[in-house]
Amino acid sequence: MRRSPARLVIALSVAAALAVFVIYTAVAGAGVPQLQPSDLARQHGDVLLVGKVVSASGDAHSDPGLRFVLRNVTGHPQARADVVYHGTVPDLFGVTREVVVTGHMQNGTFVANNGSLSTKCPSKYAPAKKKT
Repeated sequence: MRRSPARLVIALSVAAALAVFVIYTAVAGAGVPQLQPSDLARQHGDVLLVGKVVSASGDAHSDPGLRFVLRNVTGHPQARADVVYHGTVPDLFGVTREVVVTGHMQNGTFVANNGSLSTKCPSKYAPAKKKT
């Protein structure tokens, strides 16, 4: 007894759709470059800035905004970026926390887009603390 070619057609259609999706996300999915503070000097336009908070002051809902300093997470430990931000601040935001923010450079300061600040979750795979 011969099987219907419908199964083969459906399987090939699903595989083709997945291939198109993978190619699309690889090519068009990364529209905004993700940078660390040491990479900012070479960039123009909107970028995604990733860094670790060194210091913070101000209020994100005031005219001057929340001002904080980011350092590289990896490589170039002395690289810093001054950031000004307006909008909602995540509960986990604080000194030593890794954050991601979208914006652009303006007069030596990274001006973050309103509402673009988010914190990176600490790894749940970090080694457990030793009991003493």
